[in-house]
Amino acid sequence: MIVFDLRCTTGHVFEAWFGSSADYERQREQALVACPLCGDTAIDKAVMAPNVAAKGNRRADAPPTPGKPDPRQVMAALAEAQAKMLEGSKWVGLAFADKARAMHLGDEAHAPIHGQASVAEAKALIEEGVPVAPLPLPVVPPEQRN
Repeated sequence: MIVFDLRCTTGHVFEAWFGSSADYERQREQALVACPLCGDTAIDKAVMAPNVAAKGNRRADAPPTPGKPDPRQVMAALAEAQAKMLEGSKWVGLAFADKARAMHLGDEAHAPIHGQASVAEAKALIEEGVPVAPLPLPVVPPEQRN
């Protein structure tokens, strides 16, 4: 996984995780990456602070600041919760919007699914009353796993 700081054309900066740089480029070109604040799909990489190693006399695994949650523990808990949520859910890829709509209309049996949808598709589903929600962390499609 790789994390990028991204910026929309209105100047909002946000962080997003991708399987690789190529995944980011492919998703950006297909307008699958959108600003979480305004929905803008014209996204570019923002300037990121370099990941500089700790000084030799400092521990890289220093304890978190008292009173603040450890980001590693928060991410691990979030990843575990999402994994539990997806247990028994079927990956439908780019067919997500069509499958969700068909289930909502009663054309297909209801079943837990997850996949990909563009911002426009997701907005249309919400406007139609189809109950959908974004996942907090990216999901690697089964065919791209090692």
